[in-house]
Amino acid sequence: MKKQELIHLHGLLAEVSNQCAEWDNCQIDLGEYEAKGIRPTSIHKSKTDHKAAVFALAGGITMNMREGEQEEAVAATAD
Repeated sequence: MKKQELIHLHGLLAEVSNQCAEWDNCQIDLGEYEAKGIRPTSIHKSKTDHKAAVFALAGGITMNMREGEQEEAVAATAD
């Protein structure tokens, strides 16, 4: 993946986390992402830095989704 594409992905994931922050039942742990100090607008940072930030941000978002799956069990019946 090119650096420009990685920065674009970083921006999209940041928007997802911002949207989730507006929801009442969505709690994302962004501690690891915040500690890196890299934002999608940090275009001067290296590709490796953005890649690490993307993985940290995606990890925080998916962790929240996993927790939500455990709370909302769906019955395995068909209509």
